[in-house]
Amino acid sequence: MLLILVLGIILFDIRPRNLHTNIEKMNQSKQQYVTQQTELLFNKVVGYRKHLHMHPELSYEEYNTMEYISKQLTQIGIPHETKIADTGIVAIIRGNHHSKDQECIGLRADIDALPILEMNDVPYASTNKGVMHACGHDVHTSVLLGAAEILFQLKDELKDPVKLIFQPGEEKNPGGASLMIKAGCLDNPKVKEMYALHVFPDLPVGQVGTKEGLYMASCDEVYIDIIGKSGHGATPHETIDSILVGAEIITSLQQIVSRKCDPKIPCVLNFGHFEGLGTTNVVPEKVHIKGTFRTMNEKWRAKALKQIIKQAELIAEAHGAKAIVEISKGYPFLENDVDLTRKFVVKANAWLGKENVHDLPIRLTAEDFSFYAQEIPTCFFRIGVRNEEKGIVHGVHNARFDIDHEALKVGMQMMVMACL
Repeated sequence: MLLILVLGIILFDIRPRNLHTNIEKMNQSKQQYVTQQTELLFNKVVGYRKHLHMHPELSYEEYNTMEYISKQLTQIGIPHETKIADTGIVAIIRGNHHSKDQECIGLRADIDALPILEMNDVPYASTNKGVMHACGHDVHTSVLLGAAEILFQLKDELKDPVKLIFQPGEEKNPGGASLMIKAGCLDNPKVKEMYALHVFPDLPVGQVGTKEGLYMASCDEVYIDIIGKSGHGATPHETIDSILVGAEIITSLQQIVSRKCDPKIPCVLNFGHFEGLGTTNVVPEKVHIKGTFRTMNEKWRAKALKQIIKQAELIAEAHGAKAIVEISKGYPFLENDVDLTRKFVVKANAWLGKENVHDLPIRLTAEDFSFYAQEIPTCFFRIGVRNEEKGIVHGVHNARFDIDHEALKVGMQMMVMACL
């Protein structure tokens, strides 16, 4: 009896440590396998990126891009559906042990480009003049295709199925994510958590960053038309000066942020377009103003937008003019799920080393991945693409934006890692 008790204590003491060791070995083995596959697929994925970069398409016009992605998925052997929300794709990776209705992990890539004339002198420069992948969506799509092939190889070892979402229209309201959700991309099977990445020229290649909790702002577009009375510049008393009215409206509206907003709430109101087609001696009848409003609080967002409309109309009326204000409702703020993001960071630290994983500050840029974050736990992270030695230093939405292609490896590894 004593011998049995001693043996029981020994086994109880040893087995958990052996189990922990086995788990570590298993994780190391998977990491090694994924790293090897990333190297083997690297040239193929670079080819994806160069093709997509050469053939960019604007938001909601990504028909050829959709066909190209579908072709690659078919060659890999991944079942998928096209024409989701017109130009989107949803694919599913299941192992033999997964049931058809088992909840899955979602991975998202956006596929649209921007109306920018590319200035890069590279063999893979855009051939669609005036359209460019200046925000890196060609990178996101290529990374997800590469990650998909690795995950497809590992499908029988995945705990959960993986749903791939190639989404149109991230760059333009109402946001392709909202349309994909309406089309049912988070259902059948249900997506229980979701990841997406974005290129980040502020970080050198080989590094990643994210932030738990509040990370990015909501984004609404503000359009104001001022209608006055045109006339000669030498007789301003006979006119209703739309330029003067517009200038006063812009100045006054800034007080909404500085005097009406709680200082603890991040908030920006900025106007980047003011058009009054008069001349030195002509007061124009109309002025067109365009701006953006961004914040991280939905209650304040609703209140501020109402105040913008009311204040602009009252100022115009006081001058005898008329203000027509249109608000194009954009994306909500992006909030990363705390637990999911912490788990991602732990895995990224183990994969890349803590020195290569950064806690990023909040940003008042916007991202329509926020629509998914309103529905399910999400983690939105960034991969470094900067390489100063190669002259790759330009930011997104810049005509000279480019990446160090080594970033594709890190992107693939992080997307696969999130599913393991």
